Amino acid sequence: MKALVTGANGFTGSHLVQALEQRGDKVVGLVRKSSDLSRLSRSQVQLVYGEITDREALEAAMAGVDTVFHTAAYVELGIVDAAQMERVNVEGTRAVLETAQAAGVSKMVYCSTIGIFGDTQGQVVDETFKRQQKDFSSAYDRTKYLAQELVDGFAAKGFPVASVLPSGIFGADDPHFGPVMQQFLKGGLKVWAGGDRVTGIVHVDDLVAAMILAAEKSQPGEHYIISAGELTTREMFNFISQESGVPAPREVPKPLVQLAGNLLDPIGRLFNWQPPISRERVHYIYDRCVRVDATKARQELGWQPRSVQATLREIVAAK
Repeated sequence: MKALVTGANGFTGSHLVQALEQRGDKVVGLVRKSSDLSRLSRSQVQLVYGEITDREALEAAMAGVDTVFHTAAYVELGIVDAAQMERVNVEGTRAVLETAQAAGVSKMVYCSTIGIFGDTQGQVVDETFKRQQKDFSSAYDRTKYLAQELVDGFAAKGFPVASVLPSGIFGADDPHFGPVMQQFLKGGLKVWAGGDRVTGIVHVDDLVAAMILAAEKSQPGEHYIISAGELTTREMFNFISQESGVPAPREVPKPLVQLAGNLLDPIGRLFNWQPPISRERVHYIYDRCVRVDATKARQELGWQPRSVQATLREIVAAK
């Protein structure tokens, strides 16, 4: 198989490139000229440089390609460039879909998110769930939902594209929770917020395995929730504390966190600075709860992820 991975230098993309190469597949990676390529330093991937909306770059990248894995995305909460996020997440997905269709690729796998379901208010949902939330919790929430609509529209017209919907993606080199973990294991994280917040967890390599299985087995238009299980933030830190011997951080009272978000948010917007806590992040910590059931991926794709505990244990060991 010859495969294209968009966002090949990213967290998920680089792990996908590695897994495909280990299978003996030929891999092309679409990256920006400004991209940090350190994650690909041991890879033989053929790089094509261009923005995700660059049709000429996409056409060059897809030449002779059988399968397209679309992982490129602008992922951020808080103070974001909403217009840029829409350009990358929505218009970028449109460009990939249209170019892949014109190139006649045999399969496309889109890396979506369980966030497209909106706030399920603690209800555990599967792929049949219809979004109840009428508004959007963030620019990321809105743009990924719109991108998913594009993907589903192409699938409805016969284009062979399937979607994987991961929960929180974890790994030793995770750029989001990884720095928090490093700080905690060094004894530098003394406080945390939202101990009752539920987080779905999947190891990045298990997500990659699901994407490859989806490329091999899925039908056009199928959605697959990808999550190994869930823990509350409190349970997560207690487990990591037991594994590492580092005391779990204390929980900051909710009113103080809300106050900090309200104070820092306008400052961040004024100075184009991403504060550690903002109104949007406070909303995600305390108000929004998305819970999912990944049975379909296990049954239809034969997906067998490691446990949540094994994922966290591996991350602790790597630090």
